[in-house]
Amino acid sequence: MKTTIKEQDGNLVAILEGRLDTAAAPQTEKDLKPLYDSASNDIILDCTNLDFISSSGLRIFLTILKSAKPKGNHVYITGMKNEIRNVFAMTGFINLFEYK
Repeated sequence: MKTTIKEQDGNLVAILEGRLDTAAAPQTEKDLKPLYDSASNDIILDCTNLDFISSSGLRIFLTILKSAKPKGNHVYITGMKNEIRNVFAMTGFINLFEYK
């Protein structure tokens, strides 16, 4: 699992590549810590190259959302593959996030 964070147009963009499974989740969570700490940036989770997400990965996404909402920030997901979209739909997460 590879995670890259960059600033783009005033947003923080996290580019997720690979499999966000239980084994990768602890390191990915550490890599995404700047998103939790962001005070004034909207967050974009770029899932274009995300091949798999487990319940541990969903928990990370939810934690990012819960840290952003009280600050008035938005969390957007972009580039979601059908397999990932199906996981989000089955778990009800599809209704929690905004999409670009």
